[in-house]
Amino acid sequence: MAGIAVLRPLARAPARRIVRTYATAIPAKAHHRVVVVGGGTAGVTIAAQLQRNPEFEKKDIAILDPAQTHHYQPGWTLVGTGLRDLNDMKRHMFEVIPEGVKHYPLKVSTFDPENNTIKTAEGVDVSYDYLVVAPGLETNFAGVAGLEQALQDPASQVSSTYSEKTVEQVWKNIRDFKKGQAIFTQPAGIIKCAGGPQKVMWMALSQWKRDGVRDNINATFATGAASMFAVPKYSQALEDLRKERKVEGLFQHNLVKVDPKTKVATFKNLAEGAKGALVEREFGFLHVVPPQKPWDWVAKSKLADAAGWVDVDKATTQHTKYKNVFSLGDASSLPNSKTAAAITSQAPVLVDNLLAVMKGREIKGAYDGYASCPLLTGHNELMLCEFKYGGVPKETFANILGGQEAPSRLFYHLKKDFFPYVYWNAFVKGTWYGPSGFFRPNTTAS
Repeated sequence: MAGIAVLRPLARAPARRIVRTYATAIPAKAHHRVVVVGGGTAGVTIAAQLQRNPEFEKKDIAILDPAQTHHYQPGWTLVGTGLRDLNDMKRHMFEVIPEGVKHYPLKVSTFDPENNTIKTAEGVDVSYDYLVVAPGLETNFAGVAGLEQALQDPASQVSSTYSEKTVEQVWKNIRDFKKGQAIFTQPAGIIKCAGGPQKVMWMALSQWKRDGVRDNINATFATGAASMFAVPKYSQALEDLRKERKVEGLFQHNLVKVDPKTKVATFKNLAEGAKGALVEREFGFLHVVPPQKPWDWVAKSKLADAAGWVDVDKATTQHTKYKNVFSLGDASSLPNSKTAAAITSQAPVLVDNLLAVMKGREIKGAYDGYASCPLLTGHNELMLCEFKYGGVPKETFANILGGQEAPSRLFYHLKKDFFPYVYWNAFVKGTWYGPSGFFRPNTTAS
């Protein structure tokens, strides 16, 4: 059977690299020792850490992902608030795929874990000895009626930092808005970077204060959740900030419709006793965080739990049924905040446990649920929320700087300047471990 030829287009590379054309011949069938589904933060990091690990012999890794561009998504908040340029937040995929790792620009359609095989939309079957599932999640803009149309109309004053295509419009809308009702939304349910919706709000308020128009703007935070944040310590600090900065809290209100012509946003009241009543609010400025969900091809597979996430043990990251399958990042069922910072702690645990399975050893690596949300609260200030399973704070700098519920200028520059730098130069190269810095943590420590 003839192979499928895929030609990677000529691309403009950074000055330090030579511009060249990549051609990859893809056979009708392929087999690799380790197959990683997803070329985002989680997938690339796992591949890089495996490649660097001396215990991983007979290195043979493939990444399946149709994308040609790799995005640093935590940076989109910086772009949407005027702090960084969008071009700083993306690279060609070939720049981040680790050397020696095969990249198949293919879209997964079906998992067949009984036969250790993946079927792709292009008709290619890829088999594996071990599988890591890390394709992220789907940002469902269609989940809010009228939202897609509103985002396509620059005059609508509707924008979102949750897409590369719409993030630059956020900053334009912030700069242009001078008077009226501003609404910032957060959907009910699981989303990536649960602090993201607030970051835009606090930065917009800070910018409007700088522009001298804050007193002319009424601000509302409309969230499907019952509080400002899932971790009580930080939630209380943010609630105090909300009241201090005169922001209306519209809790348990989930955005269901946007009408860009009438400038009306419709919410469903989720509070007990409200019976799902619809609430309409007029707006002059609207920042929307769309609902998010597992990819259908993950949710409908044998790997998924009842909610559609890859069903793994919350400590080991190993699949509950298929012992040669692991998952991390946004696609996994790990019951913690879905952030890039969480991956820094998940990845070494997964790698250690995957290698243990390969060598017939007992799995000992354990993930404690660590996640972090560097929550911008204004220019030159940031609340560095760090926590583990159960909403328990796990703060890196608390013993040095005190409780991290207090916004800090140091933390602000970590988010704005240091984290993007370390992401491109260490994180996706497999040499950054979050709270442990450049020192690989002991994954069996309690």
